[in-house]
Amino acid sequence: MLRIVSFTFNGFAENTYLLIDEATRATAIVDPGAYSRAEQDTLRDYVAEHDLDVQYLLNTHAHIDHVLGNAFVLNTYPGIPFLLHALDLPTLRAVPTYAGPYGFAAYEPAEPTGELAAGQVIKLGESELSVRFAPGHAPGHVVFYDAAGGQLVGGDVLFKSSIGRTDLPGGDHNTLLKSIKEELLTLPDATVVHPGHGPSTTIGAERRSNPFLT
Repeated sequence: MLRIVSFTFNGFAENTYLLIDEATRATAIVDPGAYSRAEQDTLRDYVAEHDLDVQYLLNTHAHIDHVLGNAFVLNTYPGIPFLLHALDLPTLRAVPTYAGPYGFAAYEPAEPTGELAAGQVIKLGESELSVRFAPGHAPGHVVFYDAAGGQLVGGDVLFKSSIGRTDLPGGDHNTLLKSIKEELLTLPDATVVHPGHGPSTTIGAERRSNPFLT
């Protein structure tokens, strides 16, 4: 069974997730936004206190608020794979050009060691995550679906009563709506969505009442 733990980090109030296989403590860190020393200590201390075995660094996409802690994670857990969809590599490589003006002068870049692709299955101990390609907010945006647990780590695609913004470079409103319709609304209504910002929701709740979808 997969347990999901969240932390809210940085000035963008970004949700960083630990995906923990209960049977083995195998863990993936998704979208580490930990930038300050205190935020980094919070993440590292939780991993240590719960004796977690960090095996992956995964990014749903590469906007600055979701990647501020990438280098920290790779330096803290050396040798783990860092996976990102290839179409979001330019997004990642653009971060150093604007990190300073956004107030993150100490941002440290990190390069992926592998790629994510639609339909890919990531094994995490006795659990599995399936990768779904959901562009629109970012060109290479993906979401991670835990079918056995009925839960989705969705990045900035779908929020409680809202959807991801599409006015950033590489964003497209119609593409985002298509991604939501085909990759998220096809999931069971009870599926819990853990978004990149704000509280969790469910597919059914958003299908019924999200003003962008009704």
